[in-house]
Amino acid sequence: MSPINQYVVFKLNKENYGVPIEHVETVEKLTEITRVPNAPHYINGVMNLRGEVIPVMDLRKRFDLEHISTTDDSRIIVLSLDEISVGILTDSCSEVIALDKGQIDKTYNLTIPLEDDYVEGIGKLNERMIIILDIPKLLINNMDT
Repeated sequence: MSPINQYVVFKLNKENYGVPIEHVETVEKLTEITRVPNAPHYINGVMNLRGEVIPVMDLRKRFDLEHISTTDDSRIIVLSLDEISVGILTDSCSEVIALDKGQIDKTYNLTIPLEDDYVEGIGKLNERMIIILDIPKLLINNMDT
């Protein structure tokens, strides 16, 4: 039997995305974000999360998606990897799902090379497709100095 992994599912541009639950610290409602001069265009700024300063990455900007205003459903998912913590701004965050390896297809060359760096695979759950993000590549490639 294939090992089962859990993913936090969120939406961007009406598409379902998933991040491995082991990288999720918390899911937060929108809070005040302080702009940081000279930050990359996809970094909205930083937020104060219980005394810790966390950079906030706008995934719509990162993935070159159309800009929309935030809503009451918008969420910041705080991800961590080793010593790095980063918030990702999403349109909404809905649930935690379980997928086994057999339910995840590799993307190979389905996406453009830049985006493909961050996509680990496509999860299939009933009739839904969920784009599984590669958190180490997403965080390390975007947060190294």
